[in-house]
Amino acid sequence: MRIIIVGAGAVGSYLASRLSTEGQDVVVIEADPKRAAELQDSLDALVITGNGASQSVLKEAQVDRADLLIAVSSSDGANILASHAASIIGVKRTVARVEDPGLRQGLTDLEVDAVIDPGESAAQEIQTLLGESGVSELVEFARGQLVLVGGIVQAASPLVSAASLAELRKSLNGVDWVVTAVVRGGRTIVAHGETEIREGDHVLVMVREEDLDHAKDLIGLRTRKIRRAIILGTTRVAELTADLLESQGLQVIIIDPDPDRCRIAAERHSDALVVVGDPTDPFVLDELEIGEDDAVVALTGSDEVNILACLVAKAMGAATTISRVYRLTYVGLLAGFGIDATVSVRLAAANSILRFVRRGRIHSVVTFQDTDAEAIEIEVEASSPAVGKTLLDLPLPLGAVIGGILREGDVFVPRGSTEIRPRDHLIIFALPAAMSSVESLFSR
Repeated sequence: MRIIIVGAGAVGSYLASRLSTEGQDVVVIEADPKRAAELQDSLDALVITGNGASQSVLKEAQVDRADLLIAVSSSDGANILASHAASIIGVKRTVARVEDPGLRQGLTDLEVDAVIDPGESAAQEIQTLLGESGVSELVEFARGQLVLVGGIVQAASPLVSAASLAELRKSLNGVDWVVTAVVRGGRTIVAHGETEIREGDHVLVMVREEDLDHAKDLIGLRTRKIRRAIILGTTRVAELTADLLESQGLQVIIIDPDPDRCRIAAERHSDALVVVGDPTDPFVLDELEIGEDDAVVALTGSDEVNILACLVAKAMGAATTISRVYRLTYVGLLAGFGIDATVSVRLAAANSILRFVRRGRIHSVVTFQDTDAEAIEIEVEASSPAVGKTLLDLPLPLGAVIGGILREGDVFVPRGSTEIRPRDHLIIFALPAAMSSVESLFSR
């Protein structure tokens, strides 16, 4: 697939790197010559210096041959104009990053096929995680009827005491579940019956929505009801998160070292307590008497501040800590060491965009913080060679596992004897090397 990316900021450069590594034909347009040169040196893709909203620049990028244009610069207006200009020239589909809600009306008339707001998506992810304290991922599939639950395996987890996943399944009746993947020491293992789980592993478990508590028990997570959310920083993601949590009825506290930013935050969030202070200072946090019904959400513009603040808050008794991360390499190093979950605007953007890149009838795509694997919801086409085969007979590639099925409104976790039918929605966890085979198997 030929993909044009307009804007080489944090989101654009991440998408360009990920997609080019997959073997996609990627062209990046960046207005800043210095940034364009840096990206050209580090990326296996064509980088063009220029205005992505300019028809002449888009023609230079041969946008008329492109399957997808992704406009993710820092300017909403430039992204909209780039999408409109590309559509006039002949691109097949456009996706634009638009953060201003007032600009989202009527974009279909401007030939913008889809709109994303990664910051808004990250804030919604935080809201979901705080609703189930202790989990590191909580992703809904099949219209919310199936959930993928992630967490660090605790010593008390029944997963640890079992000789294998197959042995544990024999001893647990009444609830269907499947461990789709294990991340251990930076390596992702697609789980199977003989897989052994260790304390400290990061596992992803698929269950029906009503069995969410069972999945948490499997991992050994302790459920805690969050009463207060202490938000560190006044970035846009912090502001959006505060809005969502206040509407949910949580008591919100905002901490930032800048008096001017705190004044603006206090005017916008009249019900919140806004504190001027260093979010990494134990004395600042101690004044709030942090306890087991508090969550600390670090959303400043610095990885170092976010990580240190979470570690301090956890040591002082916070029930849950969530850190925004910019460098994804930090995630695998920090799992289980004082940070319960992480969020990334880059990954939020990838989750919104990758479904336009994948082949077949893809309904959603989810990427993860500490692995390059993906979970996708794909609809089985009637012409697929998988139709009529059971999971045991299915030529599913190594590095892929089916975690759940939505069939005619009903959801279930499949077993080896489950037969694939046309129009089934399959939730599949797959490593990058297996993704192409998965797409071909179910979408031909």
